[in-house]
Parts: sequence; C-alpha cells; structure tokens
Amino acid sequence: MDKKEYKGEKLPVAVALKYEIGKDPAPKVAAKGKGTIAEQIIKVAKEHGITVREDASLVEILEKLDIDTVIPLEAYNAVAEILNYVYKTNAKAKDRKPK
Repeated sequence: MDKKEYKGEKLPVAVALKYEIGKDPAPKVAAKGKGTIAEQIIKVAKEHGITVREDASLVEILEKLDIDTVIPLEAYNAVAEILNYVYKTNAKAKDRKPK
C-alpha cells in the first residue's frame, strides 16, 4: 500500500498479487485500487490472514498494470523478496500453532 496525492488529498493505493506455483508463470495483478477500494483490498487481505506489505516504488510500477497481467521483469526482485518474506512468515506461524 502507498498513499498518492489526488486533488490535494493523500489516498491509499493497494495492489494485490496472485501466484499459483506450477500454474502461473509469474505473479500477476489480482486486484488494485485507490481510496476506499484500496482500503477494502487491505481489509479483505487482513481478514483472510494475508500478509500486507508497504512498498511505494513497487506499487508505483504495479498500479499501472491491468488486472490479470503478469508482473514485469523489473518488478521480479522486489516481488520475490516479498514472497520470500510471506512464505517465511507463514511457515513460522504454522510452527507456532498448537497441534
């Protein structure tokens, strides 16, 4: 999420990515929006236990893409870092759950 200025007001901006290992060649844009739509994307993600990360430069690249568009090569490293963080966070959370 990032905040962009629109008519003198800072609005939140969010881009959600989707990636299915073995199915998708690379992550793609699943949802994006500004203002209340961005807030809703973030709310739904949190409700479903999806990790939310802020990265202003990455959002700037990804918000220009259409829905279902595979991320561009220049975004691969940043997205890979985020996915690595998410996978590690999820693995740690699973280890902490009582069995």
